[in-house]
Amino acid sequence: MLNYIWLALVLLAVAIGGWNDRLKDVTGGALDGAKTAVTIALGLWGIMALWLGVMRLAERAGLVQRIAYGLRPLMRRLFPEVPPDHPAMGSMLMNMAANMLGLGNAATPLGLRAMRDLESLNPRPGVASNAMCTFLAINTSSVQLIPATAIAILASAGSTRPTAIVGTAFFATLCAATVAVLSAKFFERLSIFRPRRTTTDNEKPTSQRETSAAGAFDDDTLSTPPLSRPAPWGMIALVLLAVFFLMLFARMVMPDLFRLPMPADPALQNAFARMVNALSILAIPFLLSFFPVYAAARGIKVYDEFVEGAKEAFNVIMRIIPFLVTMLVAIGMFKGAGGIDLLTKLLSPILTPLHFPTDLVPLALMRPLSGSATLALLTDIVHRLGPDSIISLTAATIYGSTETTFYVVAVYFGAVGIKQTRHAIPAGLLADLTGIIVSVIICRAVL
Repeated sequence: MLNYIWLALVLLAVAIGGWNDRLKDVTGGALDGAKTAVTIALGLWGIMALWLGVMRLAERAGLVQRIAYGLRPLMRRLFPEVPPDHPAMGSMLMNMAANMLGLGNAATPLGLRAMRDLESLNPRPGVASNAMCTFLAINTSSVQLIPATAIAILASAGSTRPTAIVGTAFFATLCAATVAVLSAKFFERLSIFRPRRTTTDNEKPTSQRETSAAGAFDDDTLSTPPLSRPAPWGMIALVLLAVFFLMLFARMVMPDLFRLPMPADPALQNAFARMVNALSILAIPFLLSFFPVYAAARGIKVYDEFVEGAKEAFNVIMRIIPFLVTMLVAIGMFKGAGGIDLLTKLLSPILTPLHFPTDLVPLALMRPLSGSATLALLTDIVHRLGPDSIISLTAATIYGSTETTFYVVAVYFGAVGIKQTRHAIPAGLLADLTGIIVSVIICRAVL
């Protein structure tokens, strides 16, 4: 699938650029895409090291297994190929939770760790498993409690009701996530998406599956040593830590109880918005303190284990860069050639009778390709049409309920060397399309 998409983007970019006399922009787009890919990868390096170190502590302390056990019924239905007690279950759950809270910096490293854990079960190196495709589809449509970036754009432009999109974005992304899961489960049964054997596609016996991602990760996560009971001092410390963060949460959600002024930010005037904002702010400090304390209480050498987990980041980033460069170069060429503008003109006569706003067509077409370009288009719409116009609120809802599918594919599958993506891209794009359509419908109905 990626082979055809990538080749089509490159050839269309050259053809459209030549016709429009924009070959210079095509070249510039290719160079900018290559630079952006390396910049993104290097920016992820430190964040990856941090979160892989934290995840190492969580695994060694048995927390990941406990989390997975608690939500076993749901996860077994979504990922029947993954053993209930496998670390992949906990990694995927933590990634989904980070996405729901809008913790992008934490969600990506946790997602890469989950993909690594899934690769350890994959009998076909280089070919995406059903579990991988389902997990990626969920990532491209993950339910967000509050679209913080879109709200910030509306608020900065002077909107009187920037939080009006919280409900619309939540409903749209919920529909998109439902379609993502259902389409992934449907597509995996179709013969066209069944794994194709290649010269390097040798099925491995179960005993070898745990080392299938050895090129990218060098640890022995699956062989966790026996753990001692948490020390009494550790339990006391954990209780105090929990009480401390609960107090901070209460202060942020109900400032009047503590005789504090209400937040001046118009986006935080209702209690639900303050609650989600508090969760987003407190989640990372809580995890960064809770996991080490819990691990130490169970006799884990927290410094040594954190360092071992952080070491994984180097190999992960080195594997991501080629895939990211390849995809972003093709996207940059297509953008530079004016491909998005051409598609907008071609689709406008079709979409206008369907009452789809033509101002949203470039944003909808760009969303699966580039997050930064989509953000620029959203900002332009908000400032051009006004932050409280129905078009601006719909554009913000689309931004908050969809994802950059091709970027997610390049990063997540690139980290474990997946070349046959099977039905992951169609499921992700179908989820994006659902999010866009539902956003228009729900915004017309309630805004």
